[in-house]
Amino acid sequence: MVHIALVAGAALTLGACGFADVRAPVPDFMRAKAPDPPPLEPPPDVKRLLKEKLDSVFMAASQPTNVRVSGPRPNLRGPGWTACVKAEVVSVTGKPLGTQTYRIEISEGVIADRRQTEPEDTCTGESYEPI
Repeated sequence: MVHIALVAGAALTLGACGFADVRAPVPDFMRAKAPDPPPLEPPPDVKRLLKEKLDSVFMAASQPTNVRVSGPRPNLRGPGWTACVKAEVVSVTGKPLGTQTYRIEISEGVIADRRQTEPEDTCTGESYEPI
């Protein structure tokens, strides 16, 4: 009985060791395999998304005209896709503000986020098509 208890205790102790975390400072053979990245979802129809939900990018009061969109690109910061959108807009008082450019993030077929472009964005080098 004592022999069985010792073997069971040793098995529990050694079984708890398992494999180390992917980032643990142990030799490679002791690390768990890194999980595969999630598969890339199919490219979205950005023109259709903007036709249906233009107000998710531009406020209705800005009266966007001459709306143009770039092709979708895989999002380098996470899952999903990104695209650039340009339009001529006006202020709340009706004064023309000129062309405004936004980078949109598309996840699971919906526009998840938008932000005004910054100098490091690649939107200036993109080719655009009207929607």
